[in-house]
Amino acid sequence: MSTKNVFLAALTGLAAGVAIGILFAPDKGEKTRKKLMKKKEDYLDELTDKFNEFKENIEEFQQDVTEEAKDMLKKGKIKAGKIVDNLTS
Repeated sequence: MSTKNVFLAALTGLAAGVAIGILFAPDKGEKTRKKLMKKKEDYLDELTDKFNEFKENIEEFQQDVTEEAKDMLKKGKIKAGKIVDNLTS
């Protein structure tokens, strides 16, 4: 098969695909674009919500870890003080 025939067959297939797509498209182009934009906005809103939720969870985790570390440090200081008292007695 020559290159010319392959090119012609590809062009014919492309034209047929476009024609079928237009014939079976559920909505007009403008309406389809509006639907796509709405979907995009919905996905962006959902992604933003999930990111904010993730951020809040990280902030809570950070606060919990900080409080736990402070508590452990306080307990460590008390134990160290008792050990020093026992050694000096």
